[in-house]
Amino acid sequence: MTDDVAVLGAGMHPWGKWGRGFAEYGTVAARAALSDAGVDWREIGSIVGADTVRGGYPGYVAGATFARALGWQGARVTSVYAACASGAQAVGAARAQILAGLADVVLVVGADAAPKGFFRPAGGDRADDPDWLRFRVLGATNPTYFGLYARRRMAVHGDTLEDFAQVKVKNAAMGALNPNARYRKRVTAEEVAASAVVADPLRLLDICATSDGGAALVLSSMEFARRHGVAAPVRIRAVSTVTPRYPNTVLDLPDIATDSAVAAQPPAATFRESIARAAYEEAGIGPEELSLAEVYDLSTALELQWYEDLGLCGQGEAAKLLREGATALGGRIPVNASGGLSSFGEAVPAQAIAQVCELTWQLRGAAGDRQIAGARVGVTANQGLFGHGSSVIAVR
Repeated sequence: MTDDVAVLGAGMHPWGKWGRGFAEYGTVAARAALSDAGVDWREIGSIVGADTVRGGYPGYVAGATFARALGWQGARVTSVYAACASGAQAVGAARAQILAGLADVVLVVGADAAPKGFFRPAGGDRADDPDWLRFRVLGATNPTYFGLYARRRMAVHGDTLEDFAQVKVKNAAMGALNPNARYRKRVTAEEVAASAVVADPLRLLDICATSDGGAALVLSSMEFARRHGVAAPVRIRAVSTVTPRYPNTVLDLPDIATDSAVAAQPPAATFRESIARAAYEEAGIGPEELSLAEVYDLSTALELQWYEDLGLCGQGEAAKLLREGATALGGRIPVNASGGLSSFGEAVPAQAIAQVCELTWQLRGAAGDRQIAGARVGVTANQGLFGHGSSVIAVR
């Protein structure tokens, strides 16, 4: 049995603020993916929905919600929630079902209708919830956390405000080429610097927005792909969904304080580093073989951190990699050729699926003006709350 599964179809609902329900966005994305795959909805053996907590009861059973919207046909159904890693968890669940022989072809869907402004904690008192505690006790909103992370990089590695601004400049240039992106306007470093300070040192243009949007994939066994007439599909070779190891000595959500390293030796790799390493090990490749990466750029500073955590460069060398142009279109290892969350904003259950959509189009050579020449191997990386790390590796 091969560990690869085929990506037969990819589809999206454009990101923005549309004022409609998440199920509509997901259904549009699902139909686009089915059309791209040339697969009829009635052929789908299983549907996996990435949940949204903002969709009311239908959002908590997203798999069945999307199945109902597409038309009941008896498919197996799964609903998953892992905060920002929900989409990758959904891909992982679909892949496991295919490799286990439970379904030949699976539809993966994620969609969200996000509130305006930055995310807030859910209502109610939850003293055992670290995320609630950081919001209510410390007042540490998401932008506050992003700012702290940026300050850490400045103090430890010497990153500058200009480095952060150049991440936005790069991503905006690539997002301007993506018809699904919410923001399709190039920006200058001066415009980033002139935008409002949100959480010092980060400006408004350093931080991603919240958005509506949807993304979907049609995955299948390699045998189904061959029967379907697709001899050389894009393949998912690894899905990493690891948790942290004690002690965690680096500030990371949802914990605002680090664990003590007095009683235990720190692990060889940080949590974020371990996410990619697990994927590389499963896929049997190394970072030197990558053609592109799609990373979880909640802020410009966090994108730089991912360069190091993915092994694209050594610790403290991310800004140098950026300045050399290596992560821009035409560079050695383009990062966020889609435009990233910087250009899309967060539609939480959909964003990790959207990352795989971008890998699919790039590896097919179908990414239009933002196409990376000769793309053969791509990686995604993102992180959900409570240790939901995720990374997907796709190959062609």
